[in-house]
Amino acid sequence: MRLFDDHHLPLYRFAWRLTGSAADAEDIVQECFLALLRPGCGFDPGRTSLRTYLFGAVRNQALNRLRRREEARAIESTDDRTPETEALRDEMAGAVAAAIAELPESQREVLLLAHYEQLSLAEIAEITELEVTAVKSRLQRARATLRETLAAYAPRPERTI
Repeated sequence: MRLFDDHHLPLYRFAWRLTGSAADAEDIVQECFLALLRPGCGFDPGRTSLRTYLFGAVRNQALNRLRRREEARAIESTDDRTPETEALRDEMAGAVAAAIAELPESQREVLLLAHYEQLSLAEIAEITELEVTAVKSRLQRARATLRETLAAYAPRPERTI
């Protein structure tokens, strides 16, 4: 009970901010605590703190809910999609994936952990067994390389005379 009392409110606020729904936030937090009680729970106190694990679980569940909601909306509103926009979206996604794949392994893993897994620099440093400054440097280099590689896909500002 103390575990729930200590963590419920910050987890709820986080889930609510991610989803914009009080009902979804409450469901997500409850599901995360129930998952701790299930056999095969992924929490390993040797790898991370309970707080970090719970925030990650809330994040994952919220993103999954939002993704399912977006997929349902996309199915409902297929009128917004045109072959051209879908082709451009697919081309962009392929270009980003290819650009990330071309990064050196040390930069790629830091970028993936930071942007796709939303881990802090300190958490990434712990995972990769690097100093935070090294993580920051690798992340900056990865971003600069991607910016250069993907410059052709960036929207160009209109020129006014």
